Amino acid sequence: MTYEGYEHLIDLIAQGDEQALRNALEEIPPADIAEYIDQNFEVYSTLTLLEKMDAEQQAEVFGYLRPQNQQELASHMEVSVLAQLFRDMSSDERADVYALLDVKLQDAVMRRLAKRDREDLLRLASYEEGTVGAVMTSDYATIPESGVVEDAVRRLRQSAPEKETIYQVYVVDKDHRLAGVVSLRELITAAPTEKIQDLMTRDVVALKPEMPQSEAARIISRYDLIAIPVVSEEDVLLGIVTFDDAMDVVQEEDTESMHRSATVGKLESSIKEASPVLIYRSRINWLVLLVFANIFSGLGLMYFEETIETHIALLFFLPLLIASGGNTGAQAATLIVRGMATNDVERRDWLYMLGKEMLVSMGLGTTMAIAVATVAFFRVDSVIVPIVALSMLSIVLVGSLIGVLLPFILKRLGWDPAVASAPLVTTIADASGVLIYFGIAASFLTLTPPA
Repeated sequence: MTYEGYEHLIDLIAQGDEQALRNALEEIPPADIAEYIDQNFEVYSTLTLLEKMDAEQQAEVFGYLRPQNQQELASHMEVSVLAQLFRDMSSDERADVYALLDVKLQDAVMRRLAKRDREDLLRLASYEEGTVGAVMTSDYATIPESGVVEDAVRRLRQSAPEKETIYQVYVVDKDHRLAGVVSLRELITAAPTEKIQDLMTRDVVALKPEMPQSEAARIISRYDLIAIPVVSEEDVLLGIVTFDDAMDVVQEEDTESMHRSATVGKLESSIKEASPVLIYRSRINWLVLLVFANIFSGLGLMYFEETIETHIALLFFLPLLIASGGNTGAQAATLIVRGMATNDVERRDWLYMLGKEMLVSMGLGTTMAIAVATVAFFRVDSVIVPIVALSMLSIVLVGSLIGVLLPFILKRLGWDPAVASAPLVTTIADASGVLIYFGIAASFLTLTPPA
C-alpha cells in the first residue's frame, strides 16, 4: 500500500464519508490495511476503521495484525462484537487470538459461540506452542470415501466458501480417518460416475499434531505441497497446515535463529516496538559471559609478556591473525548451522564434516599464510616471517575446526546449534589464536640463535 493510499484513508476518515471509505477499503487488500493499522496504531481509530468493513474483511484484517495490537483491540471490544469476529475468522487465527485473551474474556467469548465452534477452538488452543497442532487449521474440505465424483463436486460447491483451501480434497472414511487425497483438477476432469476410491491417492504424507512446527514447513517445501494433513495416532483427520502458515513458521524461526546466531535472546515483539529494557535483557547475558571468556586472551598475553617485550614487532600481526581465526571459524559454523537447519547435515556427520573442513582450512590457511608472510617480509625482521606464516596456518586451521565442532557439541548437549555463532566462535578462536601465535613465537625464537 502506497503512502498516498494511507493519506487517502486518513482523509476519508476525517471527512466522515462512510460510503466512500467503505468503497476505498474494498479496493485495498486486507494485508495492506493491516500494515497501515500497525504503522499508525491507535485503539479507537482502529476500532472505528474496522466497523466500516464487512464481516469477512474485518476478520481477515484482524488476522493480519500484530499480536500485541490484536490483544489491545480485543480488550476494548464489546464481547458480542469480539464473539462475532471469532465466528468469521479462520480457525487457526481464531485460536491464536484466543490465546492472547485473559481468562475472563476467554470465558465471555466462549459463552457466545456455538458448541461446534467452542469445541474446535478449545481443541486447537490446547496444542503446545511451537507444535504442528498450534499452527494447523480445521478449515479443510473432505469428501466420503464411498461416494462418486458427481456427489463430491456437489458437496464441495456447498462447503467451498467456508474452507481455507479446496485445491487438495481429503478423503475420509465413516470414522473420519484419512483414507486418501484427491486434487480439485482430478475431480473436475473425471467422469461424474467415477468412484472416489478409484480416483484418490492413498499414499498421503501426513503429520502428527505434537511434531515441531518446523517439520510442517520442511515437508511442505520438500514435496511442493499446498497443504499437508494432520492426523491422530489412529489416523483421524484433525486439520491441515497450509503453505502460507508454513511460510510464517519459516520466517519466525529464521528470525529466531538469526537472533540466536548473534547471541541475542528471543524478542517477544518486533525490534522496532521492543523497549530498550527488553532489548538490553535479550543481549546482556551472552555479552557478559563473552567478556569473561575473553579474559583468557588477556591471560595469554600476560603469560608471553617477556616474548612480546623482546620482539615488539609480534604485536603488529596480532589483530590480523586473531581476526583471521575468528572469521574462518564463524564461516565454518554458519555453514554447519545452516546445514543442520535444512537437514542437510545430521549429527552423525560430524566426523565427515570435520575431515572435509580440515582439507578446506588447510587450503585457506596456506593461502592466507603466503599473503601475510609477504607483508611480513617487507615490514619486520626475517626471523618473524616464518612465525607469522606458521601461526596463520595454525590459527585458521584451529578456528575452522572450532567452527565445525561447536554446533555438533551443542546439539549433542541438547542446545540450539545456532548459538555456535560469530560472537561465541570468535571468542573461543581469539583465545586459542593468542596462545597459538605466541606459543609458536616463543618456541621458534628460543630455537633460533641470535643474529
